[in-house]
Amino acid sequence: MSKIRTLLAIGALFLTTLAPALRADEISEMNSDIAKVRGQWETLKFTMRAGDKQTMLMNQLGQDADQLATKYPNHAEALIWDGIITSERASMASAFSALTLAKRARDILQKAYDIDPRALDAGAPTSLAVLYYRVPGFPLGFGDTKKARALLEEAVRSAPQGLDTQYFYGDFLYEQHEYPKAEAVLQQALKIPPSQDRPLWDHNRRLVIEQLIGKIKAKA
Repeated sequence: MSKIRTLLAIGALFLTTLAPALRADEISEMNSDIAKVRGQWETLKFTMRAGDKQTMLMNQLGQDADQLATKYPNHAEALIWDGIITSERASMASAFSALTLAKRARDILQKAYDIDPRALDAGAPTSLAVLYYRVPGFPLGFGDTKKARALLEEAVRSAPQGLDTQYFYGDFLYEQHEYPKAEAVLQQALKIPPSQDRPLWDHNRRLVIEQLIGKIKAKA
């Protein structure tokens, strides 16, 4: 048995060497590529009205995000952003194609999770959870509130200072009618220091959190 374990360990070590680490300059280039896609997503999501033009531009951005994942296939950060933008496209798509895009986003994010579930403030489990609690369940879709809860609880443990992590956990609890707990989570989210690097996203996310807290208070 010990020999088998040793062989398995050697095999795992060999597999990890198949994906060479990026050099410092390549890491810098990857971060720059991610920041560009992320910035475009923020502009489209938070400054444009919902409609055909926004959908068209988000689909175009999806092509860039796919290329990002192709260029950096072994890096969770690139896959997370491809998954996020694919999820966004699913939310804007017609009923005919929305589920196909949602499934694709799930698969991309699952791959990112398998690589590094803690990357980008637990971006993979958080974004996976959003799909699981917003997509309809069987037989229409793959939605699963139990999986969503487990992933969000994991994400909050891994990234307690992640604004998206706390927001989506609070949103999930709200959807489950767990209002006192949802409000507590959302109030905690507002205590997280503002992001200096992403002011547009930070400002708009806090607005949504405040609106959700207002809805909870109205139910009290």
